[in-house]
Amino acid sequence: MEINRLKLAQFGNIELLAKQVVEGFITGLHKSPFHGFSVEFAEHRLYNKGESTRHIDWKLYGRSDKLFTKKYEEETNLRCQIVIDGSSSMYFPQNGSITKYEFSVYAAASFIELLKKQRDAIGLSIITDKIELHTQAKSSPAHHRYLYSELEKRLISYEESNKKNTDIVQSLHDIAELSHRRSLIVIFSDLLDDPSKADELFQAVEHMRHNKHEVILFHVVDQKMEVDFELGNRPYNLVDMETGERMKIQPAEIKEEYTKSIKKYFDELALRSLNNRIDFMPADINEGFDQVLLRYLLKRQKLF
Repeated sequence: MEINRLKLAQFGNIELLAKQVVEGFITGLHKSPFHGFSVEFAEHRLYNKGESTRHIDWKLYGRSDKLFTKKYEEETNLRCQIVIDGSSSMYFPQNGSITKYEFSVYAAASFIELLKKQRDAIGLSIITDKIELHTQAKSSPAHHRYLYSELEKRLISYEESNKKNTDIVQSLHDIAELSHRRSLIVIFSDLLDDPSKADELFQAVEHMRHNKHEVILFHVVDQKMEVDFELGNRPYNLVDMETGERMKIQPAEIKEEYTKSIKKYFDELALRSLNNRIDFMPADINEGFDQVLLRYLLKRQKLF
């Protein structure tokens, strides 16, 4: 399902949009084979045999005949650090539809809403040629409001800052060190920083794995244009969003070679991720956010 930027804008508030996305997602889970995911219990968890009975909710037991213990706000099952690549290439496409950067911001907001329901701790990092923002993972309502406000601020101002390169390698090394406690690190990037630096990129991600972090790498792409090269049959003047370099092309003349090369590069990234025990997950901006949330829940099941 294609994501319409104008429809997203109608929500006006990124937190409201995230609530709508997550509520629809949870409803869909309950109607699907994945209904077993526990995303609805925000204030209770199943009682485990041998635990103290001090916090059992006896009223809920009377209604459900199942034992649940009360969960308090300071409790957390998971620490999640969300990392968004804010480099110039993430501001593609510029044809009025949603960009890769906007998709990543909205997906991150939906993540925050889902993690809130689990009473998990959430941190946020935004990287360009440096770390623009880094917060420690927390689970308080005040922290959630701060994260939403930062995401909204960057959606509003991104037009002014979309000419930045990024050193994703150094930034990921820094985030590996800044995330002191074992976390799930969720990265949104198009991985188009510099294909020749693939070795360095995976060294940085392996640094996270060495520090005991789990890693999900969402490879944010415009499948139609960047991978399938579905351009009209006319001349185009392409502009490199990182360097500003321009190139005139006739799509039909280079499509076969281009699609072969880009597929080979992306397949290599996926294989290297597998070899490094990193969850590599393509995220097509032309699809909805459910693809991202479901893949996260599948990963979460493996963690617990």
